[in-house]
Amino acid sequence: MEVFTPTLRRGKSLPAGRQALPGTMLKIIFQNKGYIVVNKPAGLAVHSGVGIKEKTLVDFLVDKFPEIKNVGDEPEMRPGIVHRLDKDTSGVMVVARNQKTFEYLKNLFKKREVEKKYLALVYGELKNKEGKIEGEMGRSKRDFRKQSFVRGKVEVRKERYSLTHYMVIKEFGNYSLLEVSPKTGRTHQIRVHLHSIGHPVVGDRKYSFKEYKRQKCARMFLHANEIVFVGQEGKKMRFVSPAPKEMKEHLGGVDCGGK
Repeated sequence: MEVFTPTLRRGKSLPAGRQALPGTMLKIIFQNKGYIVVNKPAGLAVHSGVGIKEKTLVDFLVDKFPEIKNVGDEPEMRPGIVHRLDKDTSGVMVVARNQKTFEYLKNLFKKREVEKKYLALVYGELKNKEGKIEGEMGRSKRDFRKQSFVRGKVEVRKERYSLTHYMVIKEFGNYSLLEVSPKTGRTHQIRVHLHSIGHPVVGDRKYSFKEYKRQKCARMFLHANEIVFVGQEGKKMRFVSPAPKEMKEHLGGVDCGGK
């Protein structure tokens, strides 16, 4: 199968607007008749919801691609959205332009046939440089805004099973840069999993420890670096978003990697 790897230089720019992220640009990495691939900036919510008053990714895409208005399971809330990224997570996302493509992509995600890789900058050095984190996830009973997690192999309630693979790419004294591959798609999965092993994502104030929450960071350093799937035409498509400059600047200009 053919592998297609676009770069941001080939993309187009869609102004994010003053109401959302002044001075930023929403990059369109790729588009065809079935879907759009975008590079979402950190700080931009994917769609509207509780507590979100500013413009969202969906608002900008509907302006640019009005045909997505009626696409999806809940088009009135999240038209075209097959998967999502947290507001403070940046990186590559795929959005469907028609219902047929939406159903196709939705099925790929359901069958776990979409490969996703993230770059995560975390606190500390990991004892195990490569491994997996698995267990059961669900909404916290103490705080509905957070997810709870029980580590270990789950034999019941399979619908809440979560699995993440990770590998240390580089170490920077008090920080480690990881390549993270979530095999399931639970809410806040990567953030919760890394917190559970004592290495929360830098800048994550929701899933962290007191000593880290006091530190000032430009953003949460979790970035969707790569997504790979077989398109409807049978070609294997690979889309990449390089490591954001904020991550490099936080480490004094050190190359953060990212394919």
